[in-house]
Amino acid sequence: MIKAMQRQKLVEEMEKHFMLQEHVKQAFLAVDREAFVPTQFKHLSYHLDALPMAASQWISSPLTVAKMTQHLELEGIDSVLEIGCGSGYQAAILSKICRRVFTIERIDELLKEAKGRFAMLEMHNIITRFDDGQRGWKQYAPFERILFSATAKEIPEVLFEQLAEGGILLAPVEVTDGYHVITRYYKKNGRITSEAIEQCLFVPILDGTQK
Repeated sequence: MIKAMQRQKLVEEMEKHFMLQEHVKQAFLAVDREAFVPTQFKHLSYHLDALPMAASQWISSPLTVAKMTQHLELEGIDSVLEIGCGSGYQAAILSKICRRVFTIERIDELLKEAKGRFAMLEMHNIITRFDDGQRGWKQYAPFERILFSATAKEIPEVLFEQLAEGGILLAPVEVTDGYHVITRYYKKNGRITSEAIEQCLFVPILDGTQK
């Protein structure tokens, strides 16, 4: 009961900054953010702050996760690929909206922790992979939606190839030094178009994997 009230308060706080569509709101009400936050920061779980976690990474602000989720236009979507699983919180939110969530993480420690959380919370529609996400996941392509949870300097061509016709790829993109913009790409008739949505700040995407 207390956690349900905390989630409700979190949604109300987010809506002071960004109006949530109903399906996004319901996803946040269904996921316990505290389960994804390191022990020493549990008391901050329902604040709008980004929080540090293992391997010098960050768990994004709930507000950022909400914006990325809503900008993906997920209603009625079956499959989404996330590049950069991190704590797993973004994938957990996606799993409440989409039938199948595929998430890739390059840092082994983070992926093992995230998989433990998914199992504990019985989120059985999240499929994980330890790899460099910039390669995508050819086995399950094409994906209707692809989400970057880290800033890219450019989007690898292979990911546009793995994006379904009519699909959307959403990514924070570095346009100049230190200046990142959430960018939405559309694939229509095999062609890619894009639009800038808003300025943001994410950790940079890195090459290779880390055991």
